Amino acid sequence: MTTVRTGPGSVLACGEVRSCLLPTRDPLDEPTAVRLLRLRTDERVRVSRHPSRQVVSPEVLTGVDCPLPVETGTRVRAVGTVRSRAVLVEGRVLQSSAFFSLAAVGTDRRQPWGHYLVRPGLLVPVGRLPEQAVARGFLLGHRPGQLDIGSIAESLVARISRQHRVLDHDPPLTTVDTRLRWTAARTAPGDLPTMRFTKDEDGLRVVELRLPPDTAPGDAAGLCEDLALHDWLLTTVADKLDGLPTGAADDRAGPLVLGPLVDHLLHLWMPRARVDRALHPVWEQLDETPGYGRQWKTLTQRIRDRLALLSLRSRQEVPASGRPGTIL
Repeated sequence: MTTVRTGPGSVLACGEVRSCLLPTRDPLDEPTAVRLLRLRTDERVRVSRHPSRQVVSPEVLTGVDCPLPVETGTRVRAVGTVRSRAVLVEGRVLQSSAFFSLAAVGTDRRQPWGHYLVRPGLLVPVGRLPEQAVARGFLLGHRPGQLDIGSIAESLVARISRQHRVLDHDPPLTTVDTRLRWTAARTAPGDLPTMRFTKDEDGLRVVELRLPPDTAPGDAAGLCEDLALHDWLLTTVADKLDGLPTGAADDRAGPLVLGPLVDHLLHLWMPRARVDRALHPVWEQLDETPGYGRQWKTLTQRIRDRLALLSLRSRQEVPASGRPGTIL
């Protein structure tokens, strides 16, 4: 009899998250956001209103039967389904997330599709699974012919962006899209979650997690969606402030840059708001090194200070221009 199981030290889950500004001038209201993310008719769109408004699409399953990325180059075939979903935060930031869990021991031969469909989101290897080599290979990126989970996430963004009846494709500011690729392996029972977070110059973030053995793949994906959202926010705001003119030039350029940041992004910073409590230590590590929370606080204070300075200059100029002329 063929069995499927996962054991301690196995790869718990792998995934990729795409984050971008929704291509529309104004944030979507809740009914419109629900309509945008109704990717399936047989499942409802989930809405969470506290502490911020978040709309989550039903999950979509994508069947795969292909080799996995493996660092050593060993051919490892896996069969099953990848879960994907879209998340819209406050009608403004769109995320697409694709992920799967991976059985440590699979089948000795390819099974009928029904065998895999009853295990949504699980990829089953055909033969032995070199767990660490697969985890490292996934983070390094796929080769032609191997599983490309990033394309699944990207296709979901494209599918949503094509809805021109809802989106006007006239965003209030230009931003860079980011990708966060992650793996989650199991910790020993009782150990705290840990994270290794690195950035590449092409917008790719790589996250290596070790999570408690009982962590559900969906919770691991939720953690990574939260990390990706706040990394995107921090990156976007920092990029907009980088090189912003000062002095007289700031009076012209400042409001054009700072205004949209205040209107659309600053209120979205709420780390861990929907992350499983057992996974909060991961965020604490990110706050300690490299200090995401401290950097965000500094950036937002810079924005408020510059807006206050612009307002002060504006008030000082009005009396001078409005004073009646003097006859000498």
